[in-house]
Amino acid sequence: MSFSLESTAKEIPKDIILYGGTGQSKVVKPIIEFYGSKVIAVFDDTVGLEPPFEDVDFFNGYDALLEWKEKVDIEKVGFSITIGNPHGSVRLRLHKKLTQLGLVPATIIHPDSVIATNCEIGSGSQVMAGAIIMPEARVGKQCIVNTKASIDHECVIDDGCEIAPGATLCGCVRMKRNSWVCAGATVLPRVTIGENSVVGAGAVVINDVVDDSTVVGVPANRYLE
Repeated sequence: MSFSLESTAKEIPKDIILYGGTGQSKVVKPIIEFYGSKVIAVFDDTVGLEPPFEDVDFFNGYDALLEWKEKVDIEKVGFSITIGNPHGSVRLRLHKKLTQLGLVPATIIHPDSVIATNCEIGSGSQVMAGAIIMPEARVGKQCIVNTKASIDHECVIDDGCEIAPGATLCGCVRMKRNSWVCAGATVLPRVTIGENSVVGAGAVVINDVVDDSTVVGVPANRYLE
């Protein structure tokens, strides 16, 4: 969808569940409440995880969700998958399963982000406080643009990617599916980050990154264990 704060406010469901009960859920819940919506339940697959909120029902596992959904009008309930990277593929798999159940994916946009009106933000993605997305950028579904991350003009971010806090993508960068640019890293213009690849924290990427690899350092080089 093309972005506007007004359209976000109109489209976000009034009742939303979170799938993921750790730190990302604690960041997303206040944004949902800003729009006048409410988190009505949290689900997480982690055995023994403590509930993240005292005032919200917490359930363990997908089977618990299947039981819970029989008690609500699920077509009016939205979902946000609050699981950070390196789990983009998990977000995409859950997105498909929850949508098939009849839940509505919620796109979460912090009101203090700066987003060009002619960019596109995919279904179920999250844009955090202070993030910047510039003209003609395209962000896929189930992406996370984290706190103070910057995506410059005409970047293309495929599904399941994450740009971590303070990371910078210069103009015309391409991030392929499920890739992750970690905190404070910089990717120079027209560079491609390969599928399932990771750019380490603070790295400066001046050349394309191949699929299924990790690069670190200044300038960034492939990390080999």
